[in-house]
Amino acid sequence: MSDVFGNELESEEDLSLLQDGENFEPIQKSEDFVFPEKLFKAVLDYSHETLYVTVPDDMSVQKGDNVILMTRFGKDLAKILGEVKTPIGITPDQVVQVIRKATEADMKKAEELMKKEAFALEVFTEKVEKHNLDMKLISAHYLLDEPKVVFFFSADNRVDFRDLVKDLVSVFKMRIELRQVGVRDEARITGGLGPCGRIFCCHGVSDKLSPVSIRMAKDQNMSLNTLKISGQCGRLLCCLAFEHESYCEIRRTLPPEGTKIFHDGTTFRVFELNTMTRTIKLTAEDGRVLVIPADKVVLRNTKWTIK
Repeated sequence: MSDVFGNELESEEDLSLLQDGENFEPIQKSEDFVFPEKLFKAVLDYSHETLYVTVPDDMSVQKGDNVILMTRFGKDLAKILGEVKTPIGITPDQVVQVIRKATEADMKKAEELMKKEAFALEVFTEKVEKHNLDMKLISAHYLLDEPKVVFFFSADNRVDFRDLVKDLVSVFKMRIELRQVGVRDEARITGGLGPCGRIFCCHGVSDKLSPVSIRMAKDQNMSLNTLKISGQCGRLLCCLAFEHESYCEIRRTLPPEGTKIFHDGTTFRVFELNTMTRTIKLTAEDGRVLVIPADKVVLRNTKWTIK
C-alpha cells in the first residue's frame, strides 16, 4: 500500500506518490497499421493478461475456445474472448498467431499443472527464506507446452536472485523464470474488489491501461484524498483514465466554476458542477442557491445566461 494511504494530499510531492512511475507502459497508437480481417482477443487465465490473436486460414474459433499460442514466456494455453471488430490502442507486434486448438489431453494436463503450482509456491517460499531475500511471492505458473515454471513476485528494490534460481532448478529440473512485477500488475494477477464494489478494472476489464495522473482527478472534481482516488494497489484508480475524456468533453459545454451569471435581478456565481448528473449549483449575492439542469445554461455572445 502507499505510505500516504488515507491522508489528504496537498503538495505536488505527495501527489506524485500516487502516480505511475517511469516504467509504466501507456497504450500505443497504431492508426497506420491495417489489422487482419479476423482478429480475436484472448486471455491468459493465470495472469489475466490479454492478447490479440489471429488464426490459420483453415482454423475457426469462437468465444470460450482454448488455444495454444506463443506468449512472452513461451508456448502456453489461452482462452478466446471473442472477435475484435475495432482494434484500438495496439501495435502490430502485439498480434500473435494461434498455433493450434487445445485438445482434451491439453486441458487435462493444464489441470494437473495447476495442482503442482501449490507445491511450487511452497518450495519458492522456503528457498526465499533460506537466502534471506526481501521478496513477496505473488503466483507460480507452469507453461503448458514447454518445461518451464514462471514465478511472479514483487519487491521494493532490485533483488539478486541468481542463487535462488539455481536452487529452484535443482528441485524442479526444468527452466525457471522469475518475473518482478509492479503494484498494478500484482493487482491484475491477484484480483479483488475496488472501492466501487466491482472487480478491479485491470483484472476484469482491461490490462491495457493509460497512464493515470492527478490532473485527471482534478478535472473530475474529485477530493484529493487517497481513500477517494486510490485503488488497493496504492496507485490512482484506473477508472480515472477511462472516464477522463468523457468528463472533459462534457465540461467543455458547461460554464467554468466561478462564472458570473445575471439572472432574476441579481448576480449568481457558478459554485459547483456535477458532470455526472449534468446539474449546476449557483449562489447569488442575496444568499439564494439554485440547482438547475446544465441545458438551462447557454452561451450567448460570449456570456453565459439562464434560459
